[in-house]
Amino acid sequence: MGRPLRSHSDIDVLVLRRGQLAVQRALAGWEWWAADPPGTLRPWRPGEVLPVGVHDIWCRPAGSDHWRVQVMLDESDGEDWVSRRHPDVRRSISSIGNITASGIPYLVPEIQLFYKSKSPRPKDQIDFEAALPLLSAAQRQWLTDAIAILEDRLA
Repeated sequence: MGRPLRSHSDIDVLVLRRGQLAVQRALAGWEWWAADPPGTLRPWRPGEVLPVGVHDIWCRPAGSDHWRVQVMLDESDGEDWVSRRHPDVRRSISSIGNITASGIPYLVPEIQLFYKSKSPRPKDQIDFEAALPLLSAAQRQWLTDAIAILEDRLA
């Protein structure tokens, strides 16, 4: 968006599952907690490879009571990112991110909106209403198609 829309209590980071251990090394000395389905937090041990069913990792500086980063693990197949919600929702890894003018990497908005579409909260609706007008026709089409794949699976 280029500007804050609302306050954020933590930073969300998408990491391909194959790079999960690099995350631990990047923030050595932090507390790491894996969210075992259906959402039970447990310590994530150094060097532990998390199984496919675990998608969320919460972390904070050692001794802090406040979560600072939520890492979401996603799947890949060769050079493709693959949505954990449906294997037919995929894109080339090189097309899922961008970098701001100040050098900060971010997930393309259509993928972020896709993930937020499952069970939207009020803050997700704020994000959707702000981002939708900025999406290109191709981005909107991708988002529409990806949501339709999920809806077909649920029907």
